[in-house]
Amino acid sequence: MPARRLDGTAWAERLRHKLEPRVAAVRRHAGRPPGLAVVLAGTHPPSEIYVRNKIATATAHGCHAVLHRLPETASVDEALVLVRQLNADDTIDGILVQSPLPAGMGTDAESRVFDAVDPSKDIDGFHPVNVGRLVQKRQALVACTPLGCATLLDREEIPLRGRHAVVIGRSDIVGKPMAMLLLHRNATVTICHSRTVDLPAICRTADVLVAAIGRPGFVTPDFVKPGATVIDVGINRVEDPSRRSGYRLCGDVDFAQAAPRCRAITPVPGGVGPMTIAMLLRNTLRVACGSPFERA
Repeated sequence: MPARRLDGTAWAERLRHKLEPRVAAVRRHAGRPPGLAVVLAGTHPPSEIYVRNKIATATAHGCHAVLHRLPETASVDEALVLVRQLNADDTIDGILVQSPLPAGMGTDAESRVFDAVDPSKDIDGFHPVNVGRLVQKRQALVACTPLGCATLLDREEIPLRGRHAVVIGRSDIVGKPMAMLLLHRNATVTICHSRTVDLPAICRTADVLVAAIGRPGFVTPDFVKPGATVIDVGINRVEDPSRRSGYRLCGDVDFAQAAPRCRAITPVPGGVGPMTIAMLLRNTLRVACGSPFERA
């Protein structure tokens, strides 16, 4: 039986339309639209794609979305000044600092900048306050990409209780919060990373496999247990002379080869990406409606 494609585009559209009454409510009560500020530093092609889609979606659904660009040469202090200004701006409900930041800002730049964001405006869920709330299964703003993955699994009614979930990638942005969300849904969770011994063998034990490493086509059929559900978080830009643009987008999973072994799988594009943007809109509205710490 062919693998079921988990259509993040369709689910994201449904979720966004459900949020439209909340956008209208904010306009009535606050006298302004929900406000989203995105900070983009440097030039990183995947980030440009993410940010363009985030701004376009938020604007299309009635939000006031503003992009603040910093050059590749910007210092971490310049980023901190901008974040503090946005914290103090009453017209901005949600702040998103696009990762990664330029290497020139220093190895600790992301932690410093994420820590500077007001936790109640931290719609990407990276502040230690929100991370701690998530770990304790308390009300929190949760990172949009893992929240989008978990929501897609929920909507598609993929069984998680008692199942073995393997997450490839231990980043603070995706891997760790993804593991927490799966754990809170009563899955048994294994986190794998670059030092994991015999990675394919561990992945083959997974009922649900989440790939979040940023390496195109890394997950081959040898990683996939027959009948598993595979969530591909990766979005990689690779050269493709046959395309007018000169490139194409692909995930961390070799979709064509792995899909025949799966019960269900997310495509790239059209899987996790649209769900991430829908969660961004949802988190922004949580803040705008005065309830940023709803339960994940």
